[in-house]
Amino acid sequence: MPPAPPPQPRHLLLFDGVCGLCHRVVLFTLDRDPSGLFAFAPLAGPTAREALAGVSLPAGLDSVILVKDWQTPAKQVLVESDAALAIAAGLPGAWRWLAVLRFVPRAIRDRLYRLVARHRYRLFGRFETCRLPGAVHAERFLP
Repeated sequence: MPPAPPPQPRHLLLFDGVCGLCHRVVLFTLDRDPSGLFAFAPLAGPTAREALAGVSLPAGLDSVILVKDWQTPAKQVLVESDAALAIAAGLPGAWRWLAVLRFVPRAIRDRLYRLVARHRYRLFGRFETCRLPGAVHAERFLP
């Protein structure tokens, strides 16, 4: 009997391809997601345009966006702190405990998120181009 194909990623993490912080979030998630729950795509790419078609997002939003169950009719688009907490909740181990921060009012969480996002290039750097993944994880990165 042939081996079972690897599971399809359930969630799509969209990221700013030139942001140092976004790059670190992608690597952090990738390193802690051995089951392949997440796929990754740059915000400026065709996968993001297709996944976000018909979705109304705040103007100027260019940080991490999570599309849960992205290949199903039940897909859900999460932004700002909701996206960050859902990513943590999807990771194994102690990281999922960060999800308890959902009980902090969204207005407070998002204000802190926006503060970091506003200064992310200065704090974490900026790349001239989107960095490519290694061969081991290449199938989880979409255009």
